[in-house]
Amino acid sequence: MYESGVFLVALAAGAISAISGFGIGSLLTPLFALQVGTKTAVAAASIPHLIGNGIRFWGLRHSVDHRVVWRFGLMSAAGGLGGALLNASAPGPALRIVLGALLVFAGLAQVTGQSQRWEFHGSVAWVAGGLSGFFGGLVGNQGGIRSAALLGFHLPKERFVATAVAIALFVDAARMPVYVAVERDSVAAIWPLVLLATVGVVVGTAAGHRLLPHMPEKRFKQVVGVLIVILGIVVLFRRGA
Repeated sequence: MYESGVFLVALAAGAISAISGFGIGSLLTPLFALQVGTKTAVAAASIPHLIGNGIRFWGLRHSVDHRVVWRFGLMSAAGGLGGALLNASAPGPALRIVLGALLVFAGLAQVTGQSQRWEFHGSVAWVAGGLSGFFGGLVGNQGGIRSAALLGFHLPKERFVATAVAIALFVDAARMPVYVAVERDSVAAIWPLVLLATVGVVVGTAAGHRLLPHMPEKRFKQVVGVLIVILGIVVLFRRGA
């Protein structure tokens, strides 16, 4: 049952991320955390996250705003490296609480519509870029914060998603070497789950552009928000590291 759940959630995560620009880490990390420690879950989810981002980037590469990517993206990458290094030494229970709280906050913001009002400008946007990368490296959940920061640049929808994906790849590139060095044995021990999740993300990403645009945007965001809140609550009250 758990393996089937991993594939279905990965499928949904890939499809959601194909439209919204984020969602793979937000959904897969807490799901993995139900089976393994939070540190291992963050590292394991980063693999399908990287592959899914790579596929989306290739399809949207011509719409990327390179000016924003190089400035905001470098800040996010630096934050991602710092978060990944802290992940290697931080206590598992503390990471679980941070992850759960972030998920509940991000989910409620989606459900209530408050996330639509987030808009950062000037130096605050650059700071938010560093913070989004930091949380991405620390707990594998950066998409909501990154998207809020990118709103300050007033990018058109297609350029917004393409730029968000490109920046996510910056963060992935910064944090992955740390995960490989610290968590490779733990991740290797659950390689069938990681492979299953990766296949689900790839299939979901490919299908997302055709399936999800038919769902009303407001209803879609509310459904995703509720799911993230539920997962966040489960992670907060789960026992163990």
